[in-house]
Amino acid sequence: LQGQLVIPGFIEGHGHFMGLGRAAMQLDLMNTTSWEEIVRMVAEEVKTARPGQWIYGRGWHQEKWTTPPVPNVEGFPTHASLDAVSRDNPVVLTHASGHASFVNGKAMELSGLTRRTPDPPGGEIIRAANGHPTGALRETASGLIRSGAGEPELGEDGRLERARRALDLAGKEALSKGITSFQDAGSSFADIDLMKAMVDEGAAGVRLWVMIRASNAELEENLAKYRMVDYGNGFLTVRAIKHSIDGALGSRGAWLLEPYADKPDSTGLNTTPVQTIATTANLALEHGYQLCVHAIGDRANRETLDLFEKAFAAHRGGKDLRWRVEHAQHLHPADIPRFGRLGVIASMQGVHCTSDAPYVRARLGEQRAQEGAYMWQALRGSGAVIVNGTDAPVEDVDPIASYYSSVTRKGADGSVFFPGQRMTRLEALKSYTIDAAYAAFEEGSKGTLAPGKYADMVVLSKDILTIPEDEIPAATVSYTIVGGKVRYSR
Repeated sequence: LQGQLVIPGFIEGHGHFMGLGRAAMQLDLMNTTSWEEIVRMVAEEVKTARPGQWIYGRGWHQEKWTTPPVPNVEGFPTHASLDAVSRDNPVVLTHASGHASFVNGKAMELSGLTRRTPDPPGGEIIRAANGHPTGALRETASGLIRSGAGEPELGEDGRLERARRALDLAGKEALSKGITSFQDAGSSFADIDLMKAMVDEGAAGVRLWVMIRASNAELEENLAKYRMVDYGNGFLTVRAIKHSIDGALGSRGAWLLEPYADKPDSTGLNTTPVQTIATTANLALEHGYQLCVHAIGDRANRETLDLFEKAFAAHRGGKDLRWRVEHAQHLHPADIPRFGRLGVIASMQGVHCTSDAPYVRARLGEQRAQEGAYMWQALRGSGAVIVNGTDAPVEDVDPIASYYSSVTRKGADGSVFFPGQRMTRLEALKSYTIDAAYAAFEEGSKGTLAPGKYADMVVLSKDILTIPEDEIPAATVSYTIVGGKVRYSR
């Protein structure tokens, strides 16, 4: 191998597998630096689209724009400039976080979204001073858009073909980045059916561990028959449920104990009622599922830990349930020790820290940022297990980039975000291998290179444990091996 490094295959600890594939089929807005650039990209797309065809994009973030759009409301543009280039095409542009979207006038018209439309529970329609929607939609408000309205029906075969293509694209992308297992953060029962079919056909490239996202009524009806562990020679496991209690910090949807420093009239959004999640917790206990709750703000994390603690008290103290908080980004210092004490997994994304760092202080203020943002070492000190990942397609699914963020906390501008919370290189590697396996009850078959475990491994061009820090991002994947078979080679 000429000095290349062999390590256990990377385990993506929190990503959206179907979303990763779908993102590859849309306009990629991740590297855009202005609203005007986005409008130009949509204008180009319109040239080849038929009238009435919906145009989708994903990945924009207003904090990455070098200048704010004019006019703007809370930093978000208004839809007039987008309308000017897309009068006959409805447009939906999903925020990088997945927790907001921006739509044009045609999309609002086809969805019946007007000045009189009320904010839905757990969401917000951003409005101009005159009360008219600007086109920006926070959290559940994005669900008001009737995507595909006015277009010919795809039909069941068409929908299935599109979904299969998304799964195939996601698998290829993951393998190219050295990922051998992917912890999927929320799929429907229909998507799981499709994943199972692809496993049956031998068409699954990476091993999938799936959290179900569904209503409590659907869960009650289906949990017993969908639970599966190591199905298809370890290519599909379904033993977890996903909920979201709040939104994202970037779009000011994270649920906080105290108001936003840069929006003093808001503490963010509680996107799913706590009682709804408490009901899900009982279903999870009854059917032997892990519960994984998206919680970003300090209020969201406290409410989730409170809920977990009550559920554990009714179930042998929660012994080895391995329930998870997905993200655990912003914590009140008093809640940090509770992770270790309760045995709650902190499923965090190293790359989110460096992506969000430019605006965390603005949102939270200096003290909250220092005491509670991305507290990797403090959580480890509490005895908590930390899992790494990327939240793809929110970020590039590349584990090396997230590993680099984890060990440096260094942003694109070279600044370091509270370096005392950095992981060591070995800690970061474990968060992508054995600790991620533990968080899925899979430490017996994955996460280390040992006899009796799956022969899942990745060969890297450089030794990321020893090379100079600034060389880590240049490391590339030479081979990805799953079950002893080379599934990707550069």
